[in-house]
Amino acid sequence: MNDDPRNRPPQVGGERASLTGFLQYQRETLAMKCAGLTDAQLREPAVPPSDLTLLGLVRHLAEVERSWFRRVLRDEVAPAHWPGPNPGEFAEFEVADADTEEAFRIWHEECARSRDAADAAESLDVTGSYGDEVFSLRYILTHMIEEYARHNGQADLIRECIDGVTGE
Repeated sequence: MNDDPRNRPPQVGGERASLTGFLQYQRETLAMKCAGLTDAQLREPAVPPSDLTLLGLVRHLAEVERSWFRRVLRDEVAPAHWPGPNPGEFAEFEVADADTEEAFRIWHEECARSRDAADAAESLDVTGSYGDEVFSLRYILTHMIEEYARHNGQADLIRECIDGVTGE
């Protein structure tokens, strides 16, 4: 991981460019953490007793993208990609039988849909809702940056345990 493939967020720019730039940077960070690993390594829980894996994080973040941008912001009917056995449960972290290529494809598709939704919004003040709660696009973008940053910290530790590779 010597060459940094990520696009740096703008150091000077408007609020929308800064928020979307930082979110894309976080997405690219997750991709970088997963780059060059085998299917088995992507499924490897690196920090016992946790069963958290890089593949599980990719699947989880695909669901987070789907939920916030499609369901909340755009009010779309968008069922979970990996539903759990009971209503309201999710199985994205259960990767024993997961299709790795499918997971990355779905994650990339959800990221593209999210970028399109953010780009199409008239302003950062556009709102969506979940139940009785209302969220602005500004809130959603900020929350997504936080979500990715937290999980990228986990991804960094998992990657280091797998093959010793570290970095931001």
